[in-house]
Amino acid sequence: MKGDKRMDARSIYEFWLADSYFDEDTKAELRGIAGDDREIEERFYRDLEFGTGGLRGIIGAGTNRMNIYTVRKATQGLANYIIREQAQEKGVAIAFDSRNMSPEFADEAALCLAANGIRVHIFPSLRPTPMLSFALRELGCTAGIVVTASHNPPEYNGYKVYWEDGAQITAPKDKEIISEVNAITDYAMVKTMDKEAAVAAGLYQVIGEEMDDRYMEALKKLVLHPEIIRETAGELKIVYTPLHGTGNLPVRRVLRELGFVNVYVVKEQELPDGNFPTVSYPNPEDKNAFALALKLAEEVDADVILATDPDADRLGVYAKDTETGEYVSFTGNMSGMLILEYQLAQRKAMGTLPKNGAVVTTIVSGKMARAITDAYQVELIETLTGFKYIGEQIKFFEQNHEHEYVFGYEESYGCLVGTHARDKDAVAAVMALCEVAAYLKSREMTLCGKMQELFKTYGYYKEDLCTVTLKGQDGAKQIAAMMEHIRGDVPVDIGGLKVTQFRDYRDDVKLDMAGGRRTPTGLPKSDVLYFELETDAWCCIRPSGTEPKIKFYIGVRGADEEEADTKLQMLTESVKEIDRRC
Repeated sequence: MKGDKRMDARSIYEFWLADSYFDEDTKAELRGIAGDDREIEERFYRDLEFGTGGLRGIIGAGTNRMNIYTVRKATQGLANYIIREQAQEKGVAIAFDSRNMSPEFADEAALCLAANGIRVHIFPSLRPTPMLSFALRELGCTAGIVVTASHNPPEYNGYKVYWEDGAQITAPKDKEIISEVNAITDYAMVKTMDKEAAVAAGLYQVIGEEMDDRYMEALKKLVLHPEIIRETAGELKIVYTPLHGTGNLPVRRVLRELGFVNVYVVKEQELPDGNFPTVSYPNPEDKNAFALALKLAEEVDADVILATDPDADRLGVYAKDTETGEYVSFTGNMSGMLILEYQLAQRKAMGTLPKNGAVVTTIVSGKMARAITDAYQVELIETLTGFKYIGEQIKFFEQNHEHEYVFGYEESYGCLVGTHARDKDAVAAVMALCEVAAYLKSREMTLCGKMQELFKTYGYYKEDLCTVTLKGQDGAKQIAAMMEHIRGDVPVDIGGLKVTQFRDYRDDVKLDMAGGRRTPTGLPKSDVLYFELETDAWCCIRPSGTEPKIKFYIGVRGADEEEADTKLQMLTESVKEIDRRC
C-alpha cells in the first residue's frame, strides 16, 4: 500500500523507486541519496504533516517533502471534505507565489479538484496571499488554496487552505479536513486529470485582470485622507523592495494610483525569483533583508523603507530619524501601533469610529495596543497566535453584530486595515503606513518622531523574540520534551519578576499564582504556555506551527526607554536560561 505507515522509511523509499506511479525525475532524485540512510529517514519517516493551516516543508522527493504527490494527496483530502459537506458547486479559488514549484503545485491542486468535479478559479500568475482571500469571497467560492511558504528559506514551499469566509481554516473544519487528508493512505486513491480536458469541461477557469482592479478599488476605499496624500505625496520619498516576491506590481500600482510619485524600487530584488538570490532568508523581520534597500535609501535620501515578504502578507519598515540622520527599524508591533493610533484618532475626529468598534490582536503581540484602545474606548480582543484567528473574529462580528472590526495586527509584521480580506495584507499595510507618513509630513513630523510620541503617551513597551531551531525527527521530540519540562516545573519568577498568572492553553487552565485559583483560558486549545509577570511584563512559549522551532516571546513596559531596555535584557537572559535548563 502506498504510504502505509506500517512500513519503515527504507521500505517506503524502495517502494517509491519501484512503483510506476512515481515519475522518473522523482526516482532519479531518490537514487541520488541511495547511500545516505539519514537522508532517507528524514524524507520518509513520516508523511508531511497537514496541520491546521495546511502543508509546509522542504521541496523534494519523499513522503515528508513538498512535491506533486504530497500536494495531490492533500488536495484529494480537501476535495473529499468539500464533497462530504455538499459544497462542491461553489468551487475553489487558487493563487500561488514566486517560490520554486509554486505554479506546478497550484496546477496539480487544480487538476485534482477538477477530477473530483469541483470547479477551480485560478490566477494565471503569481499573486499576494491577501488577493486570494479577497478573490475567494468575490467569486463566492467554498474554499481557497494559496501555494506559498511565506517567509521561509528558499528550499521550502507550502500550501494554505481557506474557507468561504476568506480566512484560513479554523476549528472544527481544520481538524475535519486533516482527518480526510490522513485517511488517504494510498496514492492510488488520488484523482487527477488532463488540463485540456479540465478546461474543456469548464472545471479549470482562469481569473481575469478585473479581479486585480476590484482589489485595488477595495484598497483605495480604505484611505481616510486622500486630500492629504495629494498635498504631500510629492514630498515623501519611499524605497520599496518586494524581496523577489509577489508584492512588486500591486504595491507599486496602489501607491501610484494614490498619488505617491517618489517610489524607488530595489532593482536587484524587483523580479520574482524562487531562489531569492540577494537574501539568505526572504523575511522582512530579518534586518539583513534590508541591506540593498538601505543602500538605495541613502542614495535617494528616502523617508521610509518598506519590504514585503514573498507572498506579500508581511510588511517590514525602516524610517529616517531626522535628528540623527540614521534609518531606524520598526518591529511589527511598532508599525502596527502607528497604523492603529492613526486609524483610531482620525476616525474619531471624522465621526466614523464605531461605538462598538473592536481591535483584534494575538496573545504574543505587544501590549501597547491595550493602552491605546483604552484611551479611545475601543474593545481589544486577543486571540491565539496566527492571523486566521483574527480573520475568524471578523466572521463572528458579522454573525453576532456585537462588534464592528476596526483593525487587526500581530507582532510578526502582519496587519489588516478593512475587511476586504480575512488575512494579513501587506499591500494594504504599505498603503496605510504611507498615508500615516504623508499625514505626519503635512504636520512636519516623521514616523520616528510619532513613535517616540506614542511611547511618551502610552508607556515604553518593548518586545523581543528568542528562537531555538531543532530540525528533524529528533528536534521535534526535543521541542515536545522542552514544553513538558516547563509544564512540570512552572517558574515562580522570570528575570527577577514574579509570575502573577500562568496559562496553559493546551490544558485550558489559567492559574492565579497568588491564590491558586484555576479558571479556563477562554481560547481554543493550543500547545502554548503564557506567563503574566508583574509590572506589565510577560513571556509566552510556543512551538512554531510552520518551522522546526520553539519560540519565546517576551514583553515589558518601562517608565522610560532606558528602564524598558534594562527590563527586556534581564527578562531575555532569564528566558534563555529556561531554554538551557530544559
